[in-house]
Amino acid sequence: MSKTERELVMKILVINSGSSSVRFCIMEMSSAQAITSHDTSRVWIRGTLQGIGTDASLDISEREKIIFQSSNHIENHEQAFKWIFDSLRRLQQSGDMQLNIDLIEGVGHRVVHGGHHFSKSTVIDDEVLREIEQLNDLAPLHNPACLAGIHGARTLLNDSMPMVAVFDTTFHHTLPEYAATYAIPHELAERHHIRRYGFHGIAHASLADSYVTHTGKTLNDQRLITMQLGNGCSMTAIAFGKSIETSMGFTPSEGLMMGTRSGDLDPSIISYLVKKEQVPVIGVQNWLNEHSGLLGVSGRTNDMRQILRAANYEQDARSKLAIDMFCYRIRKYLGAYLAVLGGADAIVFGGGIGEGAPEIRAQICKEMEWCGLKLDKKHNQAAVGLTPGSVAKISLDGTDIAAFVIGTDEESWLASETARCLSSRHHKERQN
Repeated sequence: MSKTERELVMKILVINSGSSSVRFCIMEMSSAQAITSHDTSRVWIRGTLQGIGTDASLDISEREKIIFQSSNHIENHEQAFKWIFDSLRRLQQSGDMQLNIDLIEGVGHRVVHGGHHFSKSTVIDDEVLREIEQLNDLAPLHNPACLAGIHGARTLLNDSMPMVAVFDTTFHHTLPEYAATYAIPHELAERHHIRRYGFHGIAHASLADSYVTHTGKTLNDQRLITMQLGNGCSMTAIAFGKSIETSMGFTPSEGLMMGTRSGDLDPSIISYLVKKEQVPVIGVQNWLNEHSGLLGVSGRTNDMRQILRAANYEQDARSKLAIDMFCYRIRKYLGAYLAVLGGADAIVFGGGIGEGAPEIRAQICKEMEWCGLKLDKKHNQAAVGLTPGSVAKISLDGTDIAAFVIGTDEESWLASETARCLSSRHHKERQN
């Protein structure tokens, strides 16, 4: 391999920190986009740590083969990252892992909220960290976890290791002004930077990228509606490669009904509950963010698999209502986005529910033949358990709007953005 070729390929560590979990991946990525982001042969390590704050589990795979599984009581993200890096070191020293983690050349971090400060992926320094910390109030469940990932990696890796923040809000900076602006006094919006930022941008960008990679089309001539449906849910209307409408807004609370979040509601409900329940505003916000959605309506759980079982086998009325509400609100947004786009070439399902629940996909698309959307029952039922970046078509051939299920591949997108950002910095440094 020539020197030029070596410079094109970087080993990137990707860290995706959630409120109680950490997903990480080590992969080779071309800074010049010469290697497709969905080339699974370039993925060295995948790992997931779940259950921060209690008895947590850690799974690590190399080349898709499980090499480590363990459990441990983990109180916080600092302990979580120490456990991850200690485990990787021990696996390397014992010879159970082939990859030398000292060859990592950059780290990419998913950051949920970039506010008005960040309109693109950014190399992390102390000033960037301070600006991200100031956004914690806008995403209190997510940004602190992202920051913990950054601090953990900085502590446990070499101080000179370059790191990049990739923001979920960046993809939605193309929203037109009329879609991004709330109908509140202009002075208030300007003073406090209140606008619709949108979220899950990394996931939506990844779904769109996988779609064009699979179909051979280009985003420049496609109108897409992407649905990231998991514990958090959002939809995005993408016109010719740009996000022009999305369901989440100033915070991730707006939009669709979710696992524990209410989604859209009359804002007066907040002050009404403050008065009637004699609780502070933060108490009501906690109800709306952590005890509503599928959990609040079903009264059981936020896990769609369990809700489906309760509705189908126990004939549980509240579980059935939760499913009907969930699908209805998505279908309502789907109709709105068809109007916004003037039609669509394809719709794409992603996320834990979007990828794993054929029954939910079928109910969302029920009686949508009027717009040229009809699912193939057999293909829809078979499209489960997709690997990241893999694609399954679930619509009937010849329909005006195609439907796909795609394994959301946030990690590859994060790695690609990290490599691009670091390559751009290196290029500027050489010029100077």
